[in-house]
Amino acid sequence: MRVRGVEHVPADGPGVVATNHVSYLDFIFAGYGVREQQRRRLRFVAKREIFDHAVAGPLMRAMRHIPVERGGDTQRMMDEVRAALDEGDLVGMFPEGTISRSFVPLRGRPGAARMAMEAGVPLIPGAVWGSQRILTKGGSFNATRGAVITVTFGPPVPYEPDEDPAEVSDRLMTAIGELVDEAQRTYPQAPAGPDDEWWLPAHLGGSAPTPEEAERRAREEAARRRERFERGSGQ
Repeated sequence: MRVRGVEHVPADGPGVVATNHVSYLDFIFAGYGVREQQRRRLRFVAKREIFDHAVAGPLMRAMRHIPVERGGDTQRMMDEVRAALDEGDLVGMFPEGTISRSFVPLRGRPGAARMAMEAGVPLIPGAVWGSQRILTKGGSFNATRGAVITVTFGPPVPYEPDEDPAEVSDRLMTAIGELVDEAQRTYPQAPAGPDDEWWLPAHLGGSAPTPEEAERRAREEAARRRERFERGSGQ
């Protein structure tokens, strides 16, 4: 584990920490990074599916992270987040809403920005890198011995209380993208060979899907989930 920029995380009081998402275990590594700031705790908002995952699920529940149901009661989740912030906790969010198969940040949703703005708390961008080598979407658990995981935090994203959350979210994703790009380009390890290039983004010579291909797959997956939900609800 290598952590940088922890001075940007509030030493006390509430805040929203928003990072990229390349692995099912990102919440663990981002939380580890935050702990270097006065041993603070980070409570992540994550999809219910992660809580059901055989590896990540027990960890999510033990760490009191906050589940959100697809198509479910988002107000309950928002109330839990606001309660956590009111108690002075740090809340973590993945603005992309899903793991990026390209390992390049996807377009973000405004939820993280909105949460921070409604509570009037700092909005801290972050980047996790190397975790995709351990457990990512479509892959199996890979206990890569000696794999480096980097976590980087950046300065809080500025915003005005009356701004459009979508515009603040765009600034947030720009900051996250810059942190991810730096993490990728300064990562101290390289693929062991052609068969190990899957975790490296296409624009850096790896065999991961391009962002366009990843976006296409994400849309197809979303369409299949909607179809299953509609069939299950009898619509």
